[in-house]
Amino acid sequence: MIIGVPWWVIMMILFIFLSGYMAYRAMRAERRLEQQFIEREGRVFIDRMEKERETKDRKEFMSQ
Repeated sequence: MIIGVPWWVIMMILFIFLSGYMAYRAMRAERRLEQQFIEREGRVFIDRMEKERETKDRKEFMSQ
């Protein structure tokens, strides 16, 4: 007993805090991965739009 509290109660409290910390780390890592995915997909979309604009400009130039 430490300060009138059984050792297993203190261990459980420590495990709760440890579990919360690990959940926070996992949530942060997941958010980082999600952000990377969004940026990569956004880049693909922007590249496709630029390619379509170039194709459209070429067609307009050739028709003149």
